Amino acid sequence: MHKFTATAAAVVGATLLLAGCSPTGSSGKAGSTGGTLTILTPASTISLDPAASQNLATTTLSLLDRRLTTWDVKPGKDAKVVPDLATNSGTASDGGRTWTYTLKSGLKFSDGSPVTSADVKYGVERSFSDQLQGGLGYHKTLLAGAESYKGPFSGKELASIATPDATTIVFHLNKAFGDWPWIVSQPAFTPVKKSNGSPSTYVKAPITTGPYKVQSIKDGNALTLTRNPYWSRKTDSIRTAAADKVVFQEGQNQTTAVQNLVQDTGAYAKAFDVQYLGASDLATVTRNASAKARLATSQAGPLQYLTMNTQKGALKDLKVRQAFEYAVDKQAYLVASGGSQAGVLASTLITPGIAGRQPYDLYPAPAGGDVAKAKALLKSAGVGALKLSLLTQNDTGSLAQAQAIQQGLQRVGVAVTLKPEDQNSYYSDLTATNPKFDLSLTSWQPDFPSANSNISPLFESNQIGGGNYDISQYSNAGVDKAIAAAQAEVDQAKAQAQWAAIDKRIMQDAPVVPLIYAKQSFLHGSGVGNFFIPSFPAYPDYMTVTLTK
Repeated sequence: MHKFTATAAAVVGATLLLAGCSPTGSSGKAGSTGGTLTILTPASTISLDPAASQNLATTTLSLLDRRLTTWDVKPGKDAKVVPDLATNSGTASDGGRTWTYTLKSGLKFSDGSPVTSADVKYGVERSFSDQLQGGLGYHKTLLAGAESYKGPFSGKELASIATPDATTIVFHLNKAFGDWPWIVSQPAFTPVKKSNGSPSTYVKAPITTGPYKVQSIKDGNALTLTRNPYWSRKTDSIRTAAADKVVFQEGQNQTTAVQNLVQDTGAYAKAFDVQYLGASDLATVTRNASAKARLATSQAGPLQYLTMNTQKGALKDLKVRQAFEYAVDKQAYLVASGGSQAGVLASTLITPGIAGRQPYDLYPAPAGGDVAKAKALLKSAGVGALKLSLLTQNDTGSLAQAQAIQQGLQRVGVAVTLKPEDQNSYYSDLTATNPKFDLSLTSWQPDFPSANSNISPLFESNQIGGGNYDISQYSNAGVDKAIAAAQAEVDQAKAQAQWAAIDKRIMQDAPVVPLIYAKQSFLHGSGVGNFFIPSFPAYPDYMTVTLTK
């Protein structure tokens, strides 16, 4: 589930280890403490079908589902891909075009039936159906022969997924792809029984592989999970499954949720909020000593940045775009976002917490910008006064951030007209094939912990328009070639070095202005332990939360 939003109040993120009873991390050895864990969510309905989900590997569906691999995440450390249902993170052959997995022994569904490689294959195939939309689609462009595949409900199988026996599954890709172990940690790689595979059947009563199963679904109210008796800690080294029951309280108003957690009584003592705190709620919490002690604030995380339409008007000129790198007042933007509590200044495209990231700054300037250098670049480009439009979301936080950009650019003779839109219109216009705006404020948290997911969706030319996220309309054949080479590299150390070089190469073209790496704060009750937000993703790890007795 990439996070793509215009304001710090809408990006999901955070990182810090907070107090709790004996952290279990990834040992999986802590005993159950029992009790009920309550998770407060703004979602009106939680989507349970993995084929239609963009869930991170560490959040909601990880309690119900297992995939071939998963993420081992810890505070202050880069995320690692580790085996989940499989015995290892994948064996590559044919130069990275073929990946083979063997299932662990003793795996069972929540109905007691064995999990087979055919169930994993069927789960992946379901994600191609037109009846199941909205899930992550990386595998759909990578599996050989998948271009015209429409799912298994018509009786057809996808030949590029082979299951030579009940415990072996082989994926044949159309090109070498070194990050495939991360791809198979995504929701679509959840095993699904054919008897449970109808979309209408699954969403009401999914048969699960994780530590929990669905007890009841009350859309718009609550989703209640109870223990899956057939889940075994012996085959799962990541999930702690401390609670006997997990209740998702849906449709939660953020301010109300915060007030209840501050009071820390009843069910709220063993609860946490999935929304990070806005400025006003954060102020409420920090005034209360008890609540402040239960606050987890992230290290730097998702990238918030200003896009420039590189195919439009004066912004086609590299010198003009470079002038913007110096003209923008990043400090004012940070203040508008909530100050040091909300983030740190950014200069790279690859975000903190991603392995191989190399810090650098091609456009060094004071936090408030370098007006003189910006003016000199604009003069060198032969550009006088400019009038540009800036697309933003129409909420208080987004508008404050947009105004900070507007005022910074005004100092160098660039007049910016704000175009605030409601969320639906904003996303539609932002990803349109022929955008009508010059500038936009956006944010990105990768779908998986690789620089690939930082770079490719935002700067590869085949991601321009059509609902994709190359918002700056950036197109560079050399960069495309370098991206393809980095994606094909199976040796992760070599790939990481390639991605770091690509990061700098893109910023030489200045299609965007990195603004801040967002920090976010989450609140939990006093009965919730091992509540932390890893270096990636910048979001609480549901899999390892514990409860006090």
